[in-house]
Amino acid sequence: MKRVIVVSASAAVIAASLAFPAQAVRTSADPAPTTQYVVLYKEGVPAAEAQKAVEAAGGSVVKVNEAVGLATVTTANAGFVSALKDSGAIEGVARDRVIGAVPKADRLAAPGARAQNSQNAAKAVEKEGRERGAVEHGRNVKDEPLADLQWDMKQIHADVAHKYEQGDPRVLVGVMDTGIDGSHPDIAPNFNRALSRNFTVDIPYDANGAVVDGPCDAEPDKSCNDPADVDEDGHGTHVASSIAAPINKLGIAGVAPKVSLVNLRVGQDSGLFFLQPTVDALTYAGDIGVDVVNMSYYIDPWLFNCADNPADSPENRLEQSTIVKATQRALNYAHRHGVTLVSAAGNQASDYTKTFVDTTSPDFASTPGEAPYSRTIPPSCTSMPSEGEHVISVSSTGISKRKAYYSDYGNGYVDVASPGGDVYDTPDNTRDISKATLSAYPKSLAVANGEIDADGNPTVNYVVKDCDGATCAYYQYLQGTSMASPRAAGVAALIVSRYGHRDRDGGKTLAPDVVEAIMKGTATKTACPNPPAYTYTRHLPTGTTVTATHTCEGTPLSNGFYGKGIVDALRAIGR
Repeated sequence: MKRVIVVSASAAVIAASLAFPAQAVRTSADPAPTTQYVVLYKEGVPAAEAQKAVEAAGGSVVKVNEAVGLATVTTANAGFVSALKDSGAIEGVARDRVIGAVPKADRLAAPGARAQNSQNAAKAVEKEGRERGAVEHGRNVKDEPLADLQWDMKQIHADVAHKYEQGDPRVLVGVMDTGIDGSHPDIAPNFNRALSRNFTVDIPYDANGAVVDGPCDAEPDKSCNDPADVDEDGHGTHVASSIAAPINKLGIAGVAPKVSLVNLRVGQDSGLFFLQPTVDALTYAGDIGVDVVNMSYYIDPWLFNCADNPADSPENRLEQSTIVKATQRALNYAHRHGVTLVSAAGNQASDYTKTFVDTTSPDFASTPGEAPYSRTIPPSCTSMPSEGEHVISVSSTGISKRKAYYSDYGNGYVDVASPGGDVYDTPDNTRDISKATLSAYPKSLAVANGEIDADGNPTVNYVVKDCDGATCAYYQYLQGTSMASPRAAGVAALIVSRYGHRDRDGGKTLAPDVVEAIMKGTATKTACPNPPAYTYTRHLPTGTTVTATHTCEGTPLSNGFYGKGIVDALRAIGR
């Protein structure tokens, strides 16, 4: 999937991502430059034979995901990739994340520093409209206190569905994201701390010296190895809350307010998501009996992976091919083990079934001097995981049910639609923050970003506070397909809760293909606009007017804007 549109915090940014690259570093023990790769073994080849090939090419295996056959390898051999290219035991090679120590001088960088490089800037869709001042919201005594702000729940009839089905605690939903704030008062009751895992390590800098996640000493926990109940970005907490915030007289309710949340952290604080953590999280999810996973991102550093793009070097082609093959193996593994796979469609406002130009990749410098470049992207190129097999790809709708202006689309690409917000889905096409979606926000981030005052009250209109006695919690407005996807994942969790059967470990399970069929079959069929070429108009707070035309192809039963329709929680549980 792609990065999400963040209509909060310091700027409205898109959050999601792609695959792990590498950089030469030096250690005191070995002065030779060392590069880290992920190596995909050929299926059917014994691991010992593949490891011999790696060692013969000058590599050392650090670890292996045996379920997929993906090894993390370090090497000082500059010709490592070439040496493995024609090996009968190796399927592919991709650069992995940066390894090495943080430069001493840089430890004085400001706390909370995050990458704002050209790639991030290209993905930022709204840097304007940050009016200050808290917004007062009235309580609804019959529902959760902030239920009146949850137009998204009403759109998919989740509020009514809760009268009949709120989910089963035995149903596990894995949130593959930047982490979950497990201590958030409106998440904690449903958070499964024992099963949660962190599969990644924060990256201080890229190969060009640009800040990525920031110095380890500047982290709130003073470490680049975060515990599995922490979210230092906020994106994963918003996603988790959208799925399963409990009904507890505080804040909001999620689509499936009684299911269990498992943090499968695969994303960096900066919003980058790489290959190895994605593969490891998917296989772990299959092994522990997770029923649904949400993936609101694409795998960095390539927005699209092309096997034969003439703009790419042979090594970059091999890397992109490896990303697709390794991710698909992991998706297959999870699917075989009963995991329903849900992913955000992306925020590039592009038709994935048409050729267009991408200028954002690679969005992470794994070697010095590396920078994004322009590539023509045909439909044969693949964005992972949203275009993977067995994955339910979700586009985003606004409050009027129109496709959101930023949402990617394409007839045959989008499976279903779900509310993710559109702040310009207003009668006069001007920005209204309440047309985004509201979900949980870690208090620590609100404090760090200066979004609440000394008394704990919001100072910006995109942060909302709610208290139940002495217990207070914070929420933020965000928009993006990253917000649409977890609401669809919540519907999937309700389906498993309603129709699933007991598994051998005492949980509940339902075949992913059955879950997908029910979700699609009960979605509200939504036709293309008439005419199908729809022009979006946005009057920005800066005084600028922006227009863009997106063409919807297909029928009311299946089309490029809505897929099989807008998910419906009430119909999905048979009411």
